[in-house]
Amino acid sequence: MPIRAVIFDFGGVLLRTGDQSGRRKWEARLGLPEGRLSRLVFGSEASARASVGQVPVTKVWEHVAETLELTDEQLLELQRDFWAGNRLDAELVQFIRDLRPRYKTALLSNAWPDARQAFTRHFGLDSVMDAMIISAEEGMAKPDARIYEIAAKRLGVRPEETVFVDDTAKNVQAARAVGMKGVQFENTAQAIAEVQQYLDSYKEHR
Repeated sequence: MPIRAVIFDFGGVLLRTGDQSGRRKWEARLGLPEGRLSRLVFGSEASARASVGQVPVTKVWEHVAETLELTDEQLLELQRDFWAGNRLDAELVQFIRDLRPRYKTALLSNAWPDARQAFTRHFGLDSVMDAMIISAEEGMAKPDARIYEIAAKRLGVRPEETVFVDDTAKNVQAARAVGMKGVQFENTAQAIAEVQQYLDSYKEHR
């Protein structure tokens, strides 16, 4: 069966925090161990609930502000610094662009309710994706099998006709469990090579 679609995760794959200095600045200022700020933002109950659309993004940052005892002004500064080191992988985006129109492409992301706006207005990913499946909009998140099936259905393909790329092992394993080909992202060159290998191996014989 030929491959007809390739689906990509966003955070940790297309977007990565290449510069941690903004986050480290706040950890030093607040006496936090390295990595604690990211865990506070992404690992809280508020973040988990926002990721399935149960609470707005403001609840995540309210939790951060309360935990760290920040003023409104300090919270705004922290938010700017927190995101400042993020970098979109231009090489990977170009690879996705080049896949089209032969292959359908999609984004499948565990993300908060404001994600679609960021994906389109800030990163312009609507120009390279046939669909964007966002956990907060679906009310479920990876590794729930249903969200992979939704992604395939939105693209009009079967899971077996799809390659899925994610940086988290359990998410890749879940994709494989529904029939997709799974690639665990380690770096850009490795991911592109593994996706291309699947595409070459499962080309339709004409």
